[in-house]
Amino acid sequence: MRSNEEIVRDFITAWSRLNVDELIGYFAANGTYHNMMAKPVTGHDALRRFIGGFVRGWSATTWDIVNIIGRDDLVVAERVDRTRVGDRQVELPCCGVFEMSGGKIQVWRDYFDLATYTRAVG
Repeated sequence: MRSNEEIVRDFITAWSRLNVDELIGYFAANGTYHNMMAKPVTGHDALRRFIGGFVRGWSATTWDIVNIIGRDDLVVAERVDRTRVGDRQVELPCCGVFEMSGGKIQVWRDYFDLATYTRAVG
């Protein structure tokens, strides 16, 4: 059985494929993503719409893990998300907090500075 930390590492790597259905597969059926700049989104259908909405404008992304720690059902991953949005390159430091259940993401809270992103995309 894979550890929760390994699952989160795989999830972070999966973002580079920009496959929304693959990303949704990492979440529990009633899993929640709380991008701290928006309201929490719960359930596969809502997650598909929300994540699909913002990756639609991306042509490439690579998320580099800076630090990752896991204990029991909690994983914290500090990372730098490097994303191509249109003709702009964005480098966004982030920290994701993952609550896991049964090998799936139950809750993901993502923290970052929105101004860093908006300045980069102009």
